Amino acid sequence: MTTKSALLHAAIAASLLFAAPAAKAQSIQSTADGYRLSQGLADFYDTAFVMKDAQGQPRVVSPAEAAELLSAYDVVFFGESHRHPGVHAQQQALFRALVARHPRYVLSLEQFERDTQATVDAYLAGKVGENALKEKGRAWDNYPTSYRPLVEFAKARGLPVIAAEAPTWAISCIGQLGPEILAQFTPEERGWVARELNPGTGAYRAKYMRFQSGAAAHGGGASTSPEALLKAERSLAAQTARDDTMAEAIVLARKANPGAKVLHLNGNFHSAAFLGAVERLKLRDPALKIAVIDPLEVDDPKVPAFKAADLDNGTLIQLIYPNPPTFVDGEDTSDWVRALMAKRKASVCKYAPASAAKP
Repeated sequence: MTTKSALLHAAIAASLLFAAPAAKAQSIQSTADGYRLSQGLADFYDTAFVMKDAQGQPRVVSPAEAAELLSAYDVVFFGESHRHPGVHAQQQALFRALVARHPRYVLSLEQFERDTQATVDAYLAGKVGENALKEKGRAWDNYPTSYRPLVEFAKARGLPVIAAEAPTWAISCIGQLGPEILAQFTPEERGWVARELNPGTGAYRAKYMRFQSGAAAHGGGASTSPEALLKAERSLAAQTARDDTMAEAIVLARKANPGAKVLHLNGNFHSAAFLGAVERLKLRDPALKIAVIDPLEVDDPKVPAFKAADLDNGTLIQLIYPNPPTFVDGEDTSDWVRALMAKRKASVCKYAPASAAKP
């Protein structure tokens, strides 16, 4: 897809989303175990934003109403269901709408790592082309369709774009060897991970450990051996290092751009229920007004339903069409497993002893 066609595709999708026909007006109906929309979701670009009203009841808001609401916040976290076209189109539409209301915005991205900031800045300044951004900047493979429209919008308006995530290899170091390994980093490398790391506690810790337990069980059974528990603790430390690094990046970006507001994109695990990177940002600046958008893939797009507890996951929840299953029962997944193992091997910590570097 060419740059021109990708931008046109995103612009058309965004314009359609922000001009929903009056006949499609959604309402919410109560069910035995929660709520459902009055109408189904037609396709991946059909979506509904829902918020709690003053009485704590769910209410559908239009994208324009959502933008007006969110423009009052200092930082907006837009959680992703990664690679979902409806989410990415709404991110672009929201960014345009927010900047229209407040011209000074910073775009902060999990999708670029902090050691690539110089490359991102060079691209924004017109000193290098997009090939350098994708190669040296290690852009995600879905950059052209998912993030290019946002970056180009920022570039055209002279808005900063922040590479907010810690480098993958550095997170691998923490996951494999614990946060103590950071003492072996060079000063430059250490600066790519948040200076202040907060341990995972409370609800976020419980949520992450449930996730890890489920993943282990899916792979053949969770273990409670000392080795398995240590591995889980280090995995949590790696996860929270990512959250702290993104939070620190947002704080530094606001200091470098006084008066600017921030739109930050990350996978929704990092921000759902105002946990993860959101709580770590609050630790650094308690006075900040922070909003969260959390996506929810509905089980049945013909009858989109959600529970009351889902409303606690964000200032707004975004009901979206479900992604297709990655695999079906009985499918051969051996090629996928081999590719995953190769990817893990490529991200082994460069400071790991040879014995620890084996996947």
